[in-house]
Amino acid sequence: QVQLVESGGGLVQAGASLRLSCAASGRAFNNYGMGWFRRAPGKEREIVAAISRSGGNTDYADAVKGRFTISRDNAKNTVYLQMNDLKLEDTAVYYCAASKMIIAIHESVYDYWGQGTQVTVSS
Repeated sequence: QVQLVESGGGLVQAGASLRLSCAASGRAFNNYGMGWFRRAPGKEREIVAAISRSGGNTDYADAVKGRFTISRDNAKNTVYLQMNDLKLEDTAVYYCAASKMIIAIHESVYDYWGQGTQVTVSS
């Protein structure tokens, strides 16, 4: 069992930056590929970024490439999402998730989820 707790969300203006954190507890953190997802109002949950168990491989949704960076610190059992140049369309609840796969972009293969943190971008 893995427990995930996100933090770092908030209300920011367009163009600003935020860093989300996801602290994991439970079984060995470095056994899990990690991902960040988001659900915008009225939309389905979608992948934002994924990172492999070691942190050596990452993948991003086209909408965030060049603006967002996913990273992890296995010594601290934490995964991060650095979000720069935020846009109105980035407004969503952001979730972190853990997968038993080395790296995964499909929601269906994630086994554990956090409760989410709200990110609101205003003009």
